[in-house]
Amino acid sequence: MADLKAPENAAPWRARVYRVIFEHDTPAGKAFDVLLIAAIIVSVAVVMADSVHSVNARFGSTFYRAEWVFTILFTIEYLFRLGVVDRPSHYAFSFYGLVDLFAVLPTYLSLLIPGGQYLIVIRILRVLRVFRVLKLAQYVGEAQLLRRALYASRFKIAVFLFTVLTVVVVVGSLLYLIEGAEAGFTSIPRGVYWAIVTLTTVGYGDIAPQTPFGQALAAVVMIMGYGIIAVPTGIFSVELAVAYGERREWRSSAAQRTCAQCGRRGHDADSAFCKWCGAPLEG
Repeated sequence: MADLKAPENAAPWRARVYRVIFEHDTPAGKAFDVLLIAAIIVSVAVVMADSVHSVNARFGSTFYRAEWVFTILFTIEYLFRLGVVDRPSHYAFSFYGLVDLFAVLPTYLSLLIPGGQYLIVIRILRVLRVFRVLKLAQYVGEAQLLRRALYASRFKIAVFLFTVLTVVVVVGSLLYLIEGAEAGFTSIPRGVYWAIVTLTTVGYGDIAPQTPFGQALAAVVMIMGYGIIAVPTGIFSVELAVAYGERREWRSSAAQRTCAQCGRRGHDADSAFCKWCGAPLEG
């Protein structure tokens, strides 16, 4: 939300509030974000604890009051955010603006829809603001590297997933025919569920084959599971190595740019000016 700004000729109090809420390089802004994140985590913890029946029986009324206190505070904060920016609608429909809105709506909806207050776990998304507090923008390049690797491997992974889907459907159908309802395989979807659980090595154990042939097929699926798990990891690792090599090559070539004024090299890849003399760099 770097394009948001305080209104021109704003009242002094609006400018001060804007700096505290939106400018995260100031001590007051950092303190505000840290307190906000702490309040979000506590409020989400309250909702999660409230969903436990034994805890709710003892502290339900306390949790109810606490949730309304948090909701009112977050509502006031949301209204302040709308009130101190130059374009309130721009903030309201931004990612953080929508998250801030959805963070307070569930409690009000709970007055109309019982149980709606549990949707406020969405509020944990607001903790994304911690990235600005901890200055993690430097890792955006690493995230882009992962995204490029995932994008490059999308077709290979899609083919792999289709193959796995075909295998579990075939195996699930065979187990349905071999074992039948007596062993818990009451339908083909039930057999497919067992095949997925077994192939992924999760192994819930709620249903299991009883016949020798079914157990032999299960053993084959278990062994296949160890090999199949490694396939998408290998595909992604290869593409990640390629993407990393391309970035390293680009940085190396960019670092070899020569300043036309002082003749020095060794500039950062994204430099627009020479780090020694300040002259503009070409390329």
